[in-house]
Amino acid sequence: MQFFAKPQVRGPLAVAAGLGAFLCLVQALPAQAPSKTSGTSETVTKVPAPDVPKSSSSSENKDQNPIRVQVNEVIVPVTVTDEKGRFVSDLNESDFQIFEENKPQKIQYFTRERSQPVVVGFLIDLSTASRIHWKNFQDASIELIQNLLTGDPKYSGYLIDFSQDAEVAVNTTSDPEPLVEKIRKLKPGGGAALFDAIYLACTSRKLVKGEPIEPRRVIVILGDGHDNASKHSLEQVIELAQRNLVTIYCISTQAFGFTNESDANLVRLATETGGRVVYPLGDVYKDTDGYLSHPSDDGNYALTVGTGAYRSAVDGRMYHAVADIAGEVTTQYIIRYVSNNPSDKSFRNLKVVVDLANVKVRARKGYYANPVSSNGQTPNGQ
Repeated sequence: MQFFAKPQVRGPLAVAAGLGAFLCLVQALPAQAPSKTSGTSETVTKVPAPDVPKSSSSSENKDQNPIRVQVNEVIVPVTVTDEKGRFVSDLNESDFQIFEENKPQKIQYFTRERSQPVVVGFLIDLSTASRIHWKNFQDASIELIQNLLTGDPKYSGYLIDFSQDAEVAVNTTSDPEPLVEKIRKLKPGGGAALFDAIYLACTSRKLVKGEPIEPRRVIVILGDGHDNASKHSLEQVIELAQRNLVTIYCISTQAFGFTNESDANLVRLATETGGRVVYPLGDVYKDTDGYLSHPSDDGNYALTVGTGAYRSAVDGRMYHAVADIAGEVTTQYIIRYVSNNPSDKSFRNLKVVVDLANVKVRARKGYYANPVSSNGQTPNGQ
């Protein structure tokens, strides 16, 4: 667009005439072409998740930058572990094959560099169920934040807490201190709006330039998977996360070895997006004298918990859970390819294969060919 030369006539009528001509020209101009995502050569399209109701705070979020993803270039973070769960970090591009709808794809970009740029959403469960072990969860959250946000600008994070409602407690920043200070002040109590918290993470926080390529997007949920207060469903937020190329990890707060039906929610969120669930308290007492091994004599199943060993076991397992998640987030292989699949299917199934014995490969199960943002319509108008 060219700018007009400075007018020579300065009278009131000339100024008014010039302004009128300028406004007419602005109205006649076509809409600005879509922007491009940093690190890619394909055009970015802005579209929303189909059939996902807007949250009650949508009017407050209309000025937020929409989260946008690449149309044709697909990014696939991959984790490879051995039979003991240890990271296998010395593989080369030639060790990997990637298939879309069972059709092999040509890898355009591959890296195994550690400490790649990420933006991490920390989603903290403040429901009543968290009260018993709140201090442990609080400490684990702070430790995880301090492990992943080091002050380096290539690592960013934000905090969302949820009980009866979900809110962005601290918006995206490279400074860990605002998140740590906020967590120290939080108190649990109320319901659990987990799915609304994931929705907010995908639609209502400040973006970092270059997402979702560099940095890529990760969510870490610290909770038990229970939801009794959300306006959105599990299916809706899984699709939203997949469309936005978000990988979800979960640190389960399920404890005491008791059955938790809501754990299936965490498993699905992690499995569908290429993450995983860790259970720091699931079997924390198996080697701790005074729990489960010695029920009370009165037959009412009251259990005596050993104090020192109990605290040590909880602390140790929380530490290992944090180390596992932090290690995986920063030790993934990153594969990018441009799809050669002419299929009209919206959701494309993915499979990553490593031709080595006794290894486990974790990656997202698929992606949506039509991207999503927070503001309106899919390409087909649905």
